[in-house]
Amino acid sequence: MLYMFLRRFVVAPLIKLFFRPKVTGLEHVPTDGPALLVSNHLAFCDSIFLPVSVPRQIVFPAKSEYFTGPGLKGKLVATFFRSVGQIPIDRSGGRASLAALNTGLQILEKGGLFGIYPEGTRSPDGRLYKGKTGVARMAIVAGVPVIPVAMIDTEKLQPPGRIWPNWFYREKGRLLPRLVRPGVAFGTPLDFSRYEGMERDRFVLRSVTDEIMYALMDLSGQEYVDMYADKAKELIKAGESVDEHIRLGDTKAS
Repeated sequence: MLYMFLRRFVVAPLIKLFFRPKVTGLEHVPTDGPALLVSNHLAFCDSIFLPVSVPRQIVFPAKSEYFTGPGLKGKLVATFFRSVGQIPIDRSGGRASLAALNTGLQILEKGGLFGIYPEGTRSPDGRLYKGKTGVARMAIVAGVPVIPVAMIDTEKLQPPGRIWPNWFYREKGRLLPRLVRPGVAFGTPLDFSRYEGMERDRFVLRSVTDEIMYALMDLSGQEYVDMYADKAKELIKAGESVDEHIRLGDTKAS
């Protein structure tokens, strides 16, 4: 399979050679059988460091734009993402997003590993933002172990707003590698079997989501912000203060 070939012989050797990511808690990831990996999201390269850290294949949802680009470049990008096990997810919400999450449930039913970022998008400032309840629905319906994963310091390699990783810096005319050793920490699996059959209860969904986010906060050491990350991105883009909106109680998505 292309995924395992790229991981084992191309991507993993390069990542380990140049960045030496520190991986802890890998024993919490089952060697076989289904599990849902839920991670904070600091940078695009999270989707490289996390899969490289696990011997098994992890399927991730990728934003649908990666699969619908125009021209030859668009087709090549779509082919690459499909070949490495990514599935498109429509982030517009409603039935479109639900269909993608159902695909994730099918992967879990087949005994696979499914990875998801509960925040729905990358953190705009390195803090941990409010989780979306789709992850709770998946956890309850699938009834599989939910493994929190903390990506650590990846935003220092690829700061918010940068398209290309910030892996090198210039000093006295020389281009030097940025000595940042990112971390991938796997936490103790969470069990939500007590909520079986309650995936339509919005209060249960919020409770489960908040428990997942608390585990991520504890594992990553990030400051938690009770606001959705996409709302925070809109505020930052408009030149407004996220903290000021939180102080005023304005945390809902626009």
